[in-house]
Amino acid sequence: MKKIFVFAFLASGLMLSTQEANAQDDKSKKPSPPASVSEKLKSGATISINYSQPSVKGRTVGKDLEPMDGKVWRTGANDATVFETDQDITVNGEKLPAGKYGLFTIFEGNIVTVIFNKTWKQWGAFKYKAEEDALRIKTKVKEESPAAEKLTFSISPKAVSFVWGNKKVELPVK
Repeated sequence: MKKIFVFAFLASGLMLSTQEANAQDDKSKKPSPPASVSEKLKSGATISINYSQPSVKGRTVGKDLEPMDGKVWRTGANDATVFETDQDITVNGEKLPAGKYGLFTIFEGNIVTVIFNKTWKQWGAFKYKAEEDALRIKTKVKEESPAAEKLTFSISPKAVSFVWGNKKVELPVK
């Protein structure tokens, strides 16, 4: 009888620890949960963006919160944001070959450099290397009002854009 009780106790402990481990693996419960968006362009190319969605939470973007002026930002949280296209496309008039890219940005005042880097699988921007850039595009940052609480990417048949705090970046795509 004692063996049955010990076995039942150990089994219930194992089940509880497995449930706890599964709950910790649930990325949707993280402070910056995963998000994704995908769209087919008029050209037939499909673009997908996978990112982690940070929240402003009363902080000031560029002061208390990334992106900081002049510094490379992973354009999201956790792992670098992944931009994927299944066909060659043009972004802001520049050719981008089909493939997966880490999407990084550098904000400098009202200008942003959008970077498509060949090393797409990396955490943050700590190992970012400019020599791995496939494409860099400079464009103006637009003022967004009201400010967005969460980083949000969107894709239309004509443009890729993201909004973060009071900043909006839009890139024409074909």
